Amino acid sequence: HSVSRASPNLTFVPACLPPDPVEVEELQRFVSNSKRLFVMTGAGISTESGIPDYRSEGVGLYARTDRRPVQHAEFVRSASARQRYWARNFVGWPQFSSHQPNKAHLVLRDWEKLGKLHWLVTQNVDALHTKAGSQRMTELHGCTHRVFCLACGDRILRSELQEHFEALNPSWKAEAFGVAPDGDVLLTDEQVHNFQVPACRKCGGILKPDVTFFGDTVSQKKVSFVHQRLAESDSMLVAGSSMQVYSGYRFALAAREKKLPIAVLNIGATRVDHFASLKLNSRCGELLPLIV
Repeated sequence: HSVSRASPNLTFVPACLPPDPVEVEELQRFVSNSKRLFVMTGAGISTESGIPDYRSEGVGLYARTDRRPVQHAEFVRSASARQRYWARNFVGWPQFSSHQPNKAHLVLRDWEKLGKLHWLVTQNVDALHTKAGSQRMTELHGCTHRVFCLACGDRILRSELQEHFEALNPSWKAEAFGVAPDGDVLLTDEQVHNFQVPACRKCGGILKPDVTFFGDTVSQKKVSFVHQRLAESDSMLVAGSSMQVYSGYRFALAAREKKLPIAVLNIGATRVDHFASLKLNSRCGELLPLIV
């Protein structure tokens, strides 16, 4: 995979001070003392690749617009909700799928190669860790680059579905009103009205991205697997996440229960700050490359 070597895209990154040398030293000591590091990443690690997040102050989706992500129950129940979702996703996909890993993703890949990183869990659905080459990894909330049928379970690549969309909507065009975090864009109801959505090629069922939508739950099998990886670890690093979503926060609670040291690297407050051993307010792509 090609990796962008250009300057980071800071459009969706909250303002923060440069890394403090003392903090760099503290994180260096934390990582050096770790033999089996468990890392959890969130949307804040991908903002430097040009992907907005939901909650960042001033620049996140919630700060910029009153739009909210689709709810699982609404997507399953409502054909018009699916039409709206897929129309927005269709327009946004070419740009979203072209985003490349930044320095933070590459550092975590390198730590894995060095045997320093025991397991990586990402709450992101953007495939940037996979593009960077990480392998010891769980995508907690799935990945937008895969699509499956709710009825028969048949799976296809999202890029393949894009071709089906184009064939069904040869003359349909829409101008986007801003980018959202999960690969879609903002469109009006009028714009999506005539958009055609394909059914499953095998059974005619409903196609859904292989991601955990808001209001849905992560499978118990995946949760148990991640708990096992955490049980094998000796420390935890949270990078680019406010940990507001319980599906990720539960692992920080489990780490606290096991009395593992926890370091947090995130611009702004997190749910973990009050019991973390170390809290750093810096950009992931700026601070992590300083750790050797």
